[in-house]
Amino acid sequence: MSRVGKKVITIPTGATISEKDGKVTVKGAKGELSWILPEGISISVDGTELSVKRADESRRLRALHGTNRSLLSNMVEGVSKGFTKELEIVGVGFKAAVKGSQLDLALGKSHPILHPIPTGITVTVTDNTKIKVEGIDKQVVGQFAAEVRGYYPPEPYKGKGVHYVGEHIRRKEGKSVGK
Repeated sequence: MSRVGKKVITIPTGATISEKDGKVTVKGAKGELSWILPEGISISVDGTELSVKRADESRRLRALHGTNRSLLSNMVEGVSKGFTKELEIVGVGFKAAVKGSQLDLALGKSHPILHPIPTGITVTVTDNTKIKVEGIDKQVVGQFAAEVRGYYPPEPYKGKGVHYVGEHIRRKEGKSVGK
């Protein structure tokens, strides 16, 4: 039995889960998410507890059991609390701003980078260098933050670039002058 898959998901107050023909819909204070369960995976709701079950012990279903339990757990957490990623821009003249439905990044290149903000997430910029990404879908929030970080990942010599708040950047020593 999957160690992750057999864990029970507690449903917080204000969140409701419904399933019809393999499509699971989770509604909460922050919004609504849905997911289609693969064949052989089912759910059962018992009061405030949600459990994920599999039809048999085939290799494919064993692999999908824990994955679908984690996805459903993230959906429940997303509609009740939401997810947040915080990024920080380090570098002279590096800055960010939200312009309509795009994030405008000035990262030392010859042109500004305009990154579209997907629907369902909110992006706020403070002090021109701190970016906060919020949303109910963990995958969309993480993917957007990773794409923004990918434009200028932190470099190890001066530490310039876009990095997650709290991320440790391993610094390298520069050139040393020989004798």
